[in-house]
Amino acid sequence: MKRSSLVLLGAALLTLPLLAGEYYVNLASQILIAAVFALSLNLLVGYCGLTSLGHAAYLGLAAYFSAWFSLKLGLGQLATAPLALACTTLCAALFGLVALRASGLGFLMITLAIGQVLWGLAFRWASVTGGDNGLSGLTRPSPFGLDLGGATAFYYFTLAIAVAAAVAMTLLAGSAVGALMRGTRDQPRRMGALGHNVWLVRYLAYVAAGFFGGVAGLQFVWYHKFVHPYSLSLTASAEALLMVIAGGSGTVAGPVVGAAIVVLLKNYVSSYVERWTMLLGFVFLMIVLFMPEGLVPGLRRAWSRIGGKRA
Repeated sequence: MKRSSLVLLGAALLTLPLLAGEYYVNLASQILIAAVFALSLNLLVGYCGLTSLGHAAYLGLAAYFSAWFSLKLGLGQLATAPLALACTTLCAALFGLVALRASGLGFLMITLAIGQVLWGLAFRWASVTGGDNGLSGLTRPSPFGLDLGGATAFYYFTLAIAVAAAVAMTLLAGSAVGALMRGTRDQPRRMGALGHNVWLVRYLAYVAAGFFGGVAGLQFVWYHKFVHPYSLSLTASAEALLMVIAGGSGTVAGPVVGAAIVVLLKNYVSSYVERWTMLLGFVFLMIVLFMPEGLVPGLRRAWSRIGGKRA
């Protein structure tokens, strides 16, 4: 992305609370949380070629760990956030040992099974998770004594975390490890023949994706101040996968654009269109038919063609 575009985007994000009402500020916060979640899944789908249908496990685990540490153990937010992230990352490291025993369809089915097991536990283990009632009564953190109860303050807090997470994932994707990830996606046998440990590269990407999924989970539970088994559900995983594919996997801007589309359709358009899921399916169908590589790469390709014709 060009520097001028980044400056305009940054200015728009910083001034949004000054120009929009509380409803739209809250909607923007949800988009930022979804963007971090989609970007974390993109590490697997876009850079490693591993399609997961259980990635909501890490969003939900981080949310539940944070809520449980706060409500059951009485820990403050300063302690619950790193502990929840550490536990979520450890779960990703353990689940990765199982999930990466296969690739392709096998990997997809294993991640789906892991997600469904955790979703079932969240429903049935009511003494820990609250069951169908979830865990409520949570509060938002107060970093440096700042009150994040208001929509504007929480938006800027979420924006800071989202930017930091996006920059970290961008640096990872552009590093030598990111090059290895793309190599295992495109030519796994050749990478193995060159002496690279394909499994280890994928495993590290899986753990990193779980960590950043946990970051999104913390933002999620801080925003809602409530966690429900839905956060672990297949629907939540499918929505994240839809964000990545619709926006353009293997790019930074793609999952962010995809997150904005899904969240806007889910929260804004649904108030005007009763069958908004049908509209979401139609939008996704049009993207797949006319821009199979995703919206962002497709628009870039179309813009380059227009520029070529003008030249």
